[in-house]
Amino acid sequence: MNERIIQILISSFTKILIPGIKVTIPLTILSFTFGCIIALFLALVQVANVKGLKQFARFYIWIFRGTPLLVQLFIIFFGLPSIGIILDAFPSAVIAFALNLGAYNAEIFRSAILAVPEGQTEAAYMVGLNYPQTMIRVVMPQAFRIAFPPLFNSLIGLTKDTSLASNITVIELFTTAQQIAARTYEPFALYCEAAVIYLLICTVLTAVQNWAEKKLSWSRPAAKQS
Repeated sequence: MNERIIQILISSFTKILIPGIKVTIPLTILSFTFGCIIALFLALVQVANVKGLKQFARFYIWIFRGTPLLVQLFIIFFGLPSIGIILDAFPSAVIAFALNLGAYNAEIFRSAILAVPEGQTEAAYMVGLNYPQTMIRVVMPQAFRIAFPPLFNSLIGLTKDTSLASNITVIELFTTAQQIAARTYEPFALYCEAAVIYLLICTVLTAVQNWAEKKLSWSRPAAKQS
């Protein structure tokens, strides 16, 4: 690696990292938060077997899991203006990522809720709890424990997927790397540097996940020997 490339990488590191902190991370957090709200609603209406809403939830999940995320981004940012709905790039990205993530996380929540033993629900009814109270106090705490690892994995995946927002002019981490590469004619080195920054962010998230799992004791205690 020659001296010119080293100088470019050193000078560009903070220029790429700052949009990662100011844009990529907020984009990830907002999209994940709204996506989980959508997912929880979709999961609950399916588990509760709410007529009409259950069919809507299955249709929603079918659509957003069956079409590419990039296409969804383009429909929202470039397609909606043709029918009079104009959105800025950042909100468009948040909406697209949240809608897409909601479809995937809905299945995580649904399977986690169904994994809670029926005896827990029956016991809750026996002590006089109604359905909402049973879900809030008994089922959901256990379901969240089951869902936590795959949900956190989806958060890490979303962090990487936010690079797709560069296609709709969001000035995030990867977009900045593209702009610098276009000026310096060093795409290989700069894209590798962007990859390293993504790797650093995801490594931190993985460390947080491991810490949380240990702190909250997700693993089952060892069985007592007789």
